[in-house]
Amino acid sequence: MFQDMLYVVHSRVPTSRFITEGEYVEITAITKEQSGVYECISTNYVSAPDVRILRVTVNYPPVISRARNTLTGVGQKGMLQCEASAVPLADFEWYKEDKKLLNGLHGVKIENKGKQSMLTFFNVSEEDYGNYTCVAMNALGITNASVILYGPGMHDLDINSAISHLPTRLSLFMILLTLHFLTF
Repeated sequence: MFQDMLYVVHSRVPTSRFITEGEYVEITAITKEQSGVYECISTNYVSAPDVRILRVTVNYPPVISRARNTLTGVGQKGMLQCEASAVPLADFEWYKEDKKLLNGLHGVKIENKGKQSMLTFFNVSEEDYGNYTCVAMNALGITNASVILYGPGMHDLDINSAISHLPTRLSLFMILLTLHFLTF
């Protein structure tokens, strides 16, 4: 009976349409942009077509899309932000140099909402200035971005100096990878 049936699967995005005369549709080399709602229409040209709606989810590792340096004066409230796209959603961690920051300690608050993480300083001090690393991870991968909290009067030279004292990407990656596996 299936040999006489035609299946048409198309996305509500007009660029994705698949036609098959078999019972299955195989999408090879699928991309995250092809995630979404699809309609599956089957017909045997005798009775009315059967239409079903399905959602296709494409999983992918985190990609940090936004991480910006922040200028904040001593005694003021400061905030560093990091945003990462990922499916499943990324878990976030923050580091200063090679030390993991914990929520509520040393006057900082870490708040993760969906694809965004915020590191808030309620009363910025001179010791707070420097480089911070936002780490985004899920079961498919891990990535990081550096952001700098700096104060008025700090010149680009000071910021570049802070960056030059960062651990190498490889050593930071190894530290994060070790920490990630220790949580399992």
